[in-house]
Amino acid sequence: MAHDLLAGPPSVITAGIDLLASALREQAVDVTAVDFRPPVTEPSDDPAATAAALDAVLADPRRAAANAEAAARMLAVRAVLVDVVPAREALGMTAGEFYHAGPPITWDRTSGPLRGALIGAMLFEGLAADAADAEAKLAAGDGVSFSPCHEHHAVGPMAGLVSPSMWMFKLVDAEHPDRVAYCSLNEGLGKVLRYGAYSNEVIERLRWMADILGPALQIAVRSIVASGKEIDVSAIVGQMVQMGDEGHNRNRAGTLMFLREVLPALISSGLPVADVSAVAAFMGGNDHFFLNLVMPCGKLMGDAASGIPGSTVVTAMCRNGTDFGIRVSGTDDEWFTGPANYPEGLFLAGFSAEDANPDIGDSAITETMGIGGMVMATAPAIVRFVGGAVPDALAVTQRMYQITETENPAFPVPILEFRGAPTGVDVTRVLRSGILPQINTGMAGKVAGTGQVGAGLVTPPMDCFTKAIVSLAGKV
Repeated sequence: MAHDLLAGPPSVITAGIDLLASALREQAVDVTAVDFRPPVTEPSDDPAATAAALDAVLADPRRAAANAEAAARMLAVRAVLVDVVPAREALGMTAGEFYHAGPPITWDRTSGPLRGALIGAMLFEGLAADAADAEAKLAAGDGVSFSPCHEHHAVGPMAGLVSPSMWMFKLVDAEHPDRVAYCSLNEGLGKVLRYGAYSNEVIERLRWMADILGPALQIAVRSIVASGKEIDVSAIVGQMVQMGDEGHNRNRAGTLMFLREVLPALISSGLPVADVSAVAAFMGGNDHFFLNLVMPCGKLMGDAASGIPGSTVVTAMCRNGTDFGIRVSGTDDEWFTGPANYPEGLFLAGFSAEDANPDIGDSAITETMGIGGMVMATAPAIVRFVGGAVPDALAVTQRMYQITETENPAFPVPILEFRGAPTGVDVTRVLRSGILPQINTGMAGKVAGTGQVGAGLVTPPMDCFTKAIVSLAGKV
């Protein structure tokens, strides 16, 4: 049967640039504009091969079910805090062994803040007489070694430095208690080891944390666990994202809820009053303290989704100050790296963009689990710390739903009618849309010893995703 296309008023669908759509609207024509962008195939040594790899992965019959399984595993995790222990005991670390944030790296390629943190850890552990001695031993590999936290069931913010004498939070998945994740205790902001500072003030604080803070928290947590109660970190995260925290650069509500959980046990611990007071004041005065519990919660979620053949869901995002690295479920522990970008944001007094190092830290595990920069809409006040405006925060979160596999109802975003957090970054969706995961982060000074210089917004390099799709295609 013939149809007369001109029998009624025209209705047009356009794609690409807006020139045609604008011209038609000026003539009162009904126009539906499709936001189409060609898939991303660069940066890549062979864009055509990358495009072919994307086609092959998209056609993989396993992908939909594998991604659904990865997402389900992430959402099923219920992280609980079960202990606080020295890294030597928790991770079997020996003298001269250090763990760091991000993918693997050699000394000659380390960034300023990572070098500063390694120097500080050497001084803290008594392995060097001074900074120059520490640097010489690290450069020579003299009795020292360092490897990524992620390769030891651990995560660490910024430089992420873990040494044997540091105390660690130990979290397990309540549904699978054999799954464990660790993270160090949070030092606070400013001149701290994780930002690459190693002054006497930094080392003395670390010693107080090892001598007083860690043991006190161990007594409190073990007392709570022995009483039959749980410290449900996942539940606290779910509450904090409804109270103005996004879980990466704003953890004020989470920190105070955690303090509420442990303070009664601290008070009844029998520890000296001065120590209990100092511990409570330190935690209460450090709005970022709970970050180091959010991160191992995210690590448990990412690890739960790892190793599913055919899945294109990202299970880890991290950076060492030089490289940004991701892991993907379908390729298990393989790293895909690219050059870490410079964050854009706000600087502390006396600092500027010239002082900043490229992005650093394992804390992008928060975005991997679906919070942090992914849910900036739930924490509009964060823009006063990282830059931007409230409408930007809302737009970012709405955009993140385009590149994720699922929504997490346990982490609801109130301003979006309690819509679940966008969770499970999908490599194919990133490449098809050109949209990269949004990360908000602190900024470390590029010179070792500087400390924090600001905070801002950053994205991974697209290289990570183009490399990942090629590897995934090789497994189809």
